Amino acid sequence: MVSWLVVGLGNPGPAFASHRHNIGYRVADELARRTSVPFRVVRGMRAEVAESRLGLPGGDAPRLIVAKSRTFMNESGWAVARLLAYYKLEPSQMIVVHDELDIDPGQLRVKFGGGDNGHNGLRSIRTALRTGDFYRVRVGVGRPPGRQDPADFLLSDIPAGVRETVAVEINRAADAVESLVLVGLDKTQSAFNN
Repeated sequence: MVSWLVVGLGNPGPAFASHRHNIGYRVADELARRTSVPFRVVRGMRAEVAESRLGLPGGDAPRLIVAKSRTFMNESGWAVARLLAYYKLEPSQMIVVHDELDIDPGQLRVKFGGGDNGHNGLRSIRTALRTGDFYRVRVGVGRPPGRQDPADFLLSDIPAGVRETVAVEINRAADAVESLVLVGLDKTQSAFNN
């Protein structure tokens, strides 16, 4: 049985729930909702996980471990490293879902490897793992308007006018995660990278 760790990046707590920076958490919530498996706290991990199988029930169905760190975004690497060790997985068996400033709202990109592009959550993970060789589902939030600081932009609520678009993209990002696990990177990029 193949196992995958899917990490949705975000900041814990209700004060951050509707921020652009919490897109990864929302995709993780959607993946857990689809399998009707609630999140539980794993002792000593500083993370919540929802474990299920993807696809039809049976021995060949991939195991999906969906996780949300209970640390702040810029400290998520510690929890991710512990989760990989706990489940005896390699970074190449991990998909990280996160917001991306350099992609317009309503678009997403799937890739393997690469730098952190200034994303504090990715930087923390790359530092903790000493590698960037893992899959990413990058959900576009776009650049801030005018001279607004990117941090302030990411740590602000998603405006009402684009919430519907974001909800569609959260579902598409969850679809992309499932596709990566079931059919691999090339087919997933062809289907989802726009």
